[in-house]
Amino acid sequence: MSATAAVWDRPKVTPKDLLKLPKDRRCELVNGKLVGKTMATTAVPVAGEVFGLLRQYVKERDLGLVLMTDASYRCFPGEPDKMRKPDVSFIRRERITLGLWEPGHIRMRPDLVVEVVSPHDEVSDVGRRIQDYLRAGVPLIWVVHPEPRHVYVYRPGGRGETLGEQDELTGEPVLPGLRLAVREIFVPLERYAQVSAQQALSEPKE
Repeated sequence: MSATAAVWDRPKVTPKDLLKLPKDRRCELVNGKLVGKTMATTAVPVAGEVFGLLRQYVKERDLGLVLMTDASYRCFPGEPDKMRKPDVSFIRRERITLGLWEPGHIRMRPDLVVEVVSPHDEVSDVGRRIQDYLRAGVPLIWVVHPEPRHVYVYRPGGRGETLGEQDELTGEPVLPGLRLAVREIFVPLERYAQVSAQQALSEPKE
């Protein structure tokens, strides 16, 4: 039996067990159970665009770390058997410690979480992720919906805010001064649509 199968077949999985899984197996841990987390083809380039825009802003100002989907967090009070993997996350430089680099899962909460929703994601599952991060004290959460092209913004103690393509994302209170046009993070979808249209036109008609 492979290490992957052995982990999946266990009645209760621990965060330590997760380290035995291949890196290409994206999953989270909720109440001792593995929950698969795959991204749709529309979500992957959007997540990459958000990562690139954030990384450029953060790197130019030496503000901290922007991490992709491989970063796993165990930062949920009273829930040692819970592990989440946001699509993009950010940790401020002044909060980074040597322990962050130890093998395993990150034990501190991120300062910014970005989740890019895929068509197959259940609304209830997305809601639970948001609530988990808010309870952990994450100060800023962006939930990106490629279709429709909206971004939902959450901050502790406040109501969620809905932004459309004509609006602007800000990094307050985590990344003061950051301003991103919402339409900018959906640029990869425009490129994909253009390529698809060109291919359709070039295909020979029967």
